[in-house]
Amino acid sequence: MSTSLSTRPPEDDRRPGELGFRELLRWVWRQVTSMRTALILLLLLALAAIPGSVIPQTGVDALKTSNWQSDHPKLTPVYERLGLFSVYDSAWFSAIYILLMVSLVGCIVPRTFHYWRGIRAKPPKAPSNLTRLPDHASYGTTEAPEVALERATALLKRRRYRLSVADGGDSVSAERGYLREVGNLVFHLSVLVVLVGFAMGGLFGYKGGVIMLVGDQYGFANSPDQYDEFKPGSLFQADRMEPFSFSIDDFDVDWLTTGPRAGMARGFKSHLSYQESLDSPKKTYDLRVNHPLTIGNTDVFLIGHGYAPVITIRDGNGDVVQSGPTVFLPTSPSFQSIGVVKAPEAEPTQIGLEGEFYPTVAFSQDTGSYYSLLGKPLNPMISMLVYTGDLGMDDGVAQSVYSLDKTKTTMLTKKNGAPYRVDLAEGESVKLPNGLGTVSFDGLERWNKIQISQTPGKWIALTGVVMALVGLLGSLFIRPRRVWVRARREGDGTLVEVAALDRSGGGDVAVVVDELVAALQGPQSQQQREDES
Repeated sequence: MSTSLSTRPPEDDRRPGELGFRELLRWVWRQVTSMRTALILLLLLALAAIPGSVIPQTGVDALKTSNWQSDHPKLTPVYERLGLFSVYDSAWFSAIYILLMVSLVGCIVPRTFHYWRGIRAKPPKAPSNLTRLPDHASYGTTEAPEVALERATALLKRRRYRLSVADGGDSVSAERGYLREVGNLVFHLSVLVVLVGFAMGGLFGYKGGVIMLVGDQYGFANSPDQYDEFKPGSLFQADRMEPFSFSIDDFDVDWLTTGPRAGMARGFKSHLSYQESLDSPKKTYDLRVNHPLTIGNTDVFLIGHGYAPVITIRDGNGDVVQSGPTVFLPTSPSFQSIGVVKAPEAEPTQIGLEGEFYPTVAFSQDTGSYYSLLGKPLNPMISMLVYTGDLGMDDGVAQSVYSLDKTKTTMLTKKNGAPYRVDLAEGESVKLPNGLGTVSFDGLERWNKIQISQTPGKWIALTGVVMALVGLLGSLFIRPRRVWVRARREGDGTLVEVAALDRSGGGDVAVVVDELVAALQGPQSQQQREDES
């Protein structure tokens, strides 16, 4: 008794329903690669992208992000901890994207083999009772069954059906519309192609932006340190950047002159001079919105423009401590813009100006403030507040040229306590109180914002999109159908049965059955007419 017990295999001590490690991995894989999970992850990815559209992103607009952080000091630490200022680079967004890719691969690969087998499959055997199908017909003939089936086979071949003859030789199975399965296969494969294309662009590419003054003699050279904003991919290599350079020679704006939008801009055109390398000849190109300049694998886009007032500050000693065009960033369709001018070398104290620029200034009696009536510079004016004290530029901390650190400054005020404003039309100058110096508005220049990007996988992604469109059209408009013809002896004659089935649903195959019966009866009817005559 003891010997028999010792030879028995050890019993599984798991409780009913408990999974082992291998079974648990298999169950997790099935859950991750189910179509339901893929749809849920796709929805989560769409929801996760919403903060990237609502909350300013550092990689898109660093100034707007900085201003938002200054206006929301309590929310900023929370958002930074959650990565909401750089959503598409955050760990949680990457996790959703990677899980979605794994889920889609797990969903698509098995279905790819399924559709591949469907493309190569033979038509199924004829049902035992064709009269049970919704669309069927039958007729009697004096021909032998073999003759009727041979004629049916030849007719279906001419109509490009794939054929299969039953083992007993009493029926023919035919099917067409296999390209629908090809469309399904191409559509599923295209999803992987699109994902690979986007992944290559995100890993090996880069995107950056730079604001350039029109007519700047120094221009731009394609190097990471030349960008105002630069966002490289995880596997980006700087030595793969195209060695081009360019400058903006001129900038044209097509202003509307009539209608309710008179004074607004209708079109923009930047006249570029560029070189693809140091040794290449200089070329010209008219850069417009949605018409980028392509140099090698790099695209140069015009995405914005604005004004740069030429402002000169002289300190109390009469020395010029700041002079030149200052970029002002537009805040409205009429190009009302905000900007900052800093003079850290001014004596006896540092001077900072912060305010707005109005291309065509107007005054509102309701609000008691200035505003820009038109984007076209018909009557330009600057209106700026004056700050004195420590601008914080000697603290060793990098500052944005579009913001002013006012923590250690004092705003200049009038005797009645109202803020002292410098309101200057083009060509005017004003003397600051307390011997601080003078400020003058000497002229107006233009600037363009240029976006430069290199996306290695864009053609792969585009190919995937085209594949998806072709596959979707094929799966929607190609109607697969099956036709069966059976011929057997019945009494002194032959009974021929014809039936058809539309696999896509909603298709009318009754016409197909009628045409096939008429074609099969045609030679016999002609012979009967000849015999009677």
